[in-house]
Amino acid sequence: MLTNICVFVSGGGTNLQALIDAQKSGIIKSGRISLVISDKKDAYALVRAKENGIKTRVLIKKKAESKDEYEDRIEAVLRENNIDLIVLAGFMRILSGRFTGRHKNRIINVHPALIPSFCGEGFYGLKVHEAALAYGVKVSGATVHFVNEVPDGGQIIYQKAVEVQDGDTPEILQKRIMEQAEWILLPKACELVSHKIQTGEL
Repeated sequence: MLTNICVFVSGGGTNLQALIDAQKSGIIKSGRISLVISDKKDAYALVRAKENGIKTRVLIKKKAESKDEYEDRIEAVLRENNIDLIVLAGFMRILSGRFTGRHKNRIINVHPALIPSFCGEGFYGLKVHEAALAYGVKVSGATVHFVNEVPDGGQIIYQKAVEVQDGDTPEILQKRIMEQAEWILLPKACELVSHKIQTGEL
């Protein structure tokens, strides 16, 4: 039985595309992306999913709704689809400890820096690369980790360093880290964790 994977997205879905490509090429062989959940109805990641025959759901947080109510709606969709593993691929919401506690060692995230540097609440997207460049680091990179109640605080699965070059802008550094680290590490971690779920090691 393949591990059933759900990818959470909010934007363009480049990391989702890396996962889809890795599944097609056989890098991910112990799991199958069976669902993509977006918190934004116009996320381009949804187009990528549909083009590849992957089921999608859009779950937007309503103004009157509490975080618990919103996460309960997500939970119901995960149960309906028998999801075993959640992959956060550019998902811009922080999940509560209540939610992550129900899915211990079943949620992974990619962060565009070498944790524990430039991580935690407020560090996401270009903000991470802006902070790294402002600090003057010579090496940055990406980290794939398990998700727990602490933002970017879960156990590290893989890390890869990427050189920072003279003249880098946050956008240039972001692209290099995606190409040289995120798009390599996330599929690799996805396969490792899928295999461990499949074999009962996790």
